[in-house]
Amino acid sequence: MKKLFAVAAATLAATPALAHHPLDGMPMETFMHGLMSGFGHPVLGFDHMFFVVAMGIAALFTTQRMLAPAGYIAAMLVGCGLMYAGVAMPMQETVIVISLLAMGGIVLSGRALGTGTAIALFAAFGLFHGSAFGGSIAAQEGGVNTAVLLGYLIGLGVVQYAIAIAAGWVVEKIFGATEASAINARLAGAMVAGVGLFLSLEIVEGPLVSMIAG
Repeated sequence: MKKLFAVAAATLAATPALAHHPLDGMPMETFMHGLMSGFGHPVLGFDHMFFVVAMGIAALFTTQRMLAPAGYIAAMLVGCGLMYAGVAMPMQETVIVISLLAMGGIVLSGRALGTGTAIALFAAFGLFHGSAFGGSIAAQEGGVNTAVLLGYLIGLGVVQYAIAIAAGWVVEKIFGATEASAINARLAGAMVAGVGLFLSLEIVEGPLVSMIAG
């Protein structure tokens, strides 16, 4: 489990610029550009990655461990498409932080979710994560073509589904967690909730500093 926390610490040290520019700011012009960006965003954006890890662990203890994460993927792609079309989810950054706190807290609690509840919860948060992903292509000057959009969506879906399934596999096969109440699974939940707490402090830091300075 020490390795898990070491990975968390290293990821938190990543700069915001790295987390949002998989192509180092280069415009996306081809299918491969879109695919690479889609692969990179969830991995380099630790807020998204840690949510997907916690979701994969929570899905492990449902009766549909392979299906439940697909609910997130579908909703995430819808949210991304809506943002690309100009329809943004409200307070997306705040809700993404809440999603980390909620999913981390669920895994930390040691209680398994029902499959229907899990899919609904994953999908609800997926809309907001997708909206954030959609901002990357919606903001590109001159827009993106169909090939880029298709590559981006495929990359986003494939890498996040793979991360979710891999997270569940690691927790079960390597850390030996076969029940939601297993300590190793709950420690992973605590880690994700801690990331959410860190980000929530960042959100309130600005207003608090302004209030004190005023």
